[in-house]
Amino acid sequence: MTILEFEKPIVELEQKIEELKKVSLKGNVDVSEELETLKEKALQLKKEIYGALTPWQKVQIARHPDRPYTLDYIKMMMEDFTELHGDRYFADDQALIGGVARFMGEPVMVIGHQKGLDTKENLKRNFGCANPEGYRKALRLMKLAERFEMPLFCFIDTPGAYPGLGAEERGQAEAIAVNLREMMGIKTRIVVVVIGEGGSGGALGIGVGDQIFMLENSYYSVISPEGCSAILWKDPKKTQDAANALRLTAEDLKKNNLIDDIIAEPLGGGHKNMELMAITLRDNLAESLEQLGKLSIDKLLKERYNKFRKMGVFFEGGITPYGVEKPKEEPNSEDKKKVNNPLPVS
Repeated sequence: MTILEFEKPIVELEQKIEELKKVSLKGNVDVSEELETLKEKALQLKKEIYGALTPWQKVQIARHPDRPYTLDYIKMMMEDFTELHGDRYFADDQALIGGVARFMGEPVMVIGHQKGLDTKENLKRNFGCANPEGYRKALRLMKLAERFEMPLFCFIDTPGAYPGLGAEERGQAEAIAVNLREMMGIKTRIVVVVIGEGGSGGALGIGVGDQIFMLENSYYSVISPEGCSAILWKDPKKTQDAANALRLTAEDLKKNNLIDDIIAEPLGGGHKNMELMAITLRDNLAESLEQLGKLSIDKLLKERYNKFRKMGVFFEGGITPYGVEKPKEEPNSEDKKKVNNPLPVS
């Protein structure tokens, strides 16, 4: 089990509890009061630590190797999953999986990034970094969902799209851009959930939806904290500063109206109680589908379009966001003539 640095005080306390239990069993000593005191102390410590996580600590939890991945959620929440393979152009990308399943009795299409459970599988799945064929496969499955009027679930969990030479040669940026354009018009309900890492264009390639959720300890960002610190400060020690500056937590994105809601996780993260996490996610997905099912397709597409059009902030004229006055535009030649010759010449 992977233990993060800030979790060590909790683990040490839990080890003391286990040791005390062993002592009571071996020596027939009643230590129930001491055990209850330590358990209450451990619970309080968990609440204090996990209730005040920094952005960088949340990134660490989002990347935790014990955290449930797309296939884990499919197994726990859905039935009769049949994986569909290939983009019909080049290959089958193992970093981005998808297929048909039954969700609470209803046929659905589910697409998501998939990381490996060990080094061998991570190499096979490219650590969740999809190639262009992954996004083209995803688009093929989206079109299939549209044809058969199946709701579409997209689970995001990637550090980013794969930036290798082969991926660039096969049109990585074009594949993601086409997905962004096409997803805006897919005529079926789309629910997007960031279940772990939401890195840059790799996340956006399956990130256009009618409702967008983030798990409590996930992150969604234009770049990773490591990439940001390398570009802006050229210093890997500035990773925590970058995480703070990027505003990448679920709370930050909800505050800026970039997601619809935050899905609570068990204390310490989804990997601490995977079954409870799956039940919570299932209930949120079911509620979302029910709400979206009340809308006509035209209304659904219109609201999806408006959702993304309203994202971000822009300013017109006057003072810019940084307090600098915009330079006045030079009048064109026609305007100059009008100024120099205010009266028409007879």
